[in-house]
Amino acid sequence: MRSCLAVLFLAVSFSLANAACQGREITEGVYNPPLCIPAEPRRIVTLDPLLTLGLLIELEAPVVATPYMGIQDTGILAFIKQSNVVDLGNPREPSLERVAALKPDLVIGSAEAHASIYETVSKIAPTVLLHHTDWKAYRQHVADITGRESVAGEALAAYEKRAATIRARMKDKDLTVSTVRLAPDRFVVFLDGPFAYAPFAVLREAGVKRTAYETVTDGTIVKRPDWEELANLDGDILLYVSASGFESGPDDALEKAVTENPLWQLLPAVQNGRAHRVDRVAWQSFHGIASANRILDDIERYVLADR
Repeated sequence: MRSCLAVLFLAVSFSLANAACQGREITEGVYNPPLCIPAEPRRIVTLDPLLTLGLLIELEAPVVATPYMGIQDTGILAFIKQSNVVDLGNPREPSLERVAALKPDLVIGSAEAHASIYETVSKIAPTVLLHHTDWKAYRQHVADITGRESVAGEALAAYEKRAATIRARMKDKDLTVSTVRLAPDRFVVFLDGPFAYAPFAVLREAGVKRTAYETVTDGTIVKRPDWEELANLDGDILLYVSASGFESGPDDALEKAVTENPLWQLLPAVQNGRAHRVDRVAWQSFHGIASANRILDDIERYVLADR
């Protein structure tokens, strides 16, 4: 009897909570569900200045504040400054005083990065912390949360059509592609797998084949090879990013130091003149359809046009 009463109490409580929500209820893909948020938010703060910010801009959502630190795309930075979007400082420790002063009706952040401040932020405004997932599913989630579903479809459809066209052309290419990020004192290889970081998921969707070393079936996202392990990057073509940190100034010097090393010069793609540096912004600060199209640009430029 007590168990039945407990279940009944929970069911009634849940129903009352649902009835009390005057906006939109979110139950999946978020931290601490269920959440009640405005049906059409008009003052959005995002604590994530990368993918979430880029998607909100792409979806023409009303963003009033975000951390500027970490924004790599000069176009996005110029846009938010021109739009008088308030700077919240460090994305790991955003200024909650500024958030409160802005009186937002919705805060969006990352479950992985911002769970520790959820209790405080959620007292300021309804707060949605999203879990990491496939970038297109994430994009749709942001559209649903912000009531921008009608804006989301057209640009995505155009991208998918272009990706399908490239994928069909890739069938005639019997080659593999390796990728690597050059960073101070280390290498980072983003893998092709179920949880691939967005640019590398785009590669897969466009029909680009990676090497066995760079392909996984589990949840691994990156590998960090040392100089000796770098030999595993034996793809016919090598695409690499030089990214020394938040600032791009030292990137050229980093590239020079790495590419002059004899071990780098032993890589098959390097020896055959098929190693290409690609832009760090699209490949390391992916922020939506615009970034995805830049990845497709590089596939056409360096892979489809390869001899």
